[in-house]
Amino acid sequence: MAYIEFKDVIKEYKMGEVAIKALDNTNFEVEKGELVVIVGPSGAGKTTALNMLGGMDTVTSGTIIIDKKDISKMKPKELVKYRREDIGFVFQFYNLVQNLTALENVELATQICKKPLNPKTIMKKVGLEDRMDNFPSQLSGGEQQRVAIARAIAKNPKILLCDEPTGALDYKTGKQILQLLQDTCRKEKMTVIIITHNTALTPMADRVIHFKNGTAVDIVKNEHPVSIEQIEW
Repeated sequence: MAYIEFKDVIKEYKMGEVAIKALDNTNFEVEKGELVVIVGPSGAGKTTALNMLGGMDTVTSGTIIIDKKDISKMKPKELVKYRREDIGFVFQFYNLVQNLTALENVELATQICKKPLNPKTIMKKVGLEDRMDNFPSQLSGGEQQRVAIARAIAKNPKILLCDEPTGALDYKTGKQILQLLQDTCRKEKMTVIIITHNTALTPMADRVIHFKNGTAVDIVKNEHPVSIEQIEW
């Protein structure tokens, strides 16, 4: 059994009498500790799939198994516990608390999970040991995204979910962020899933899942992923 199993998942949204399928009979698997890139155009269903993996949305039908647990059958309270203890989120926009310092933003996340990592240690790992006492408004976009990643990693999650994490960043800073995510996957043995529209990033992944029209149309296992430093886009 794979670590993550997405089985025949359908997600419909009702708009009046019209049903719109965001996901249509979607199937894919992910192994523990893999770095996965999900690619596809806007509206392909990437974010919907990510939200379901993170317990932020529920299936219309189908099954999602993660670490032998069927999260598609979890009740709302169970999903809250699952999000709190098992999942780290990194979004395109950083969602930092503006009146807390960088370190306090990271510490805040560690207060809601069972086995958090040391916030100061994680801040050093993401290269922000000299910026811990700065507020978000005093940080660059790349630094704010690194705080957001540190906040997610400090929860010590089983899975790190990243929704277009470099979408608001310049090329150089975006590369640094992707390198950080790749290093986190390798060194912390964390399962990292990144969604993007940028197919040039696929060589960095252990597994690439292509989405089109609400379903996974192609899944490629990459036997020799490369460092993000070797990729140009």
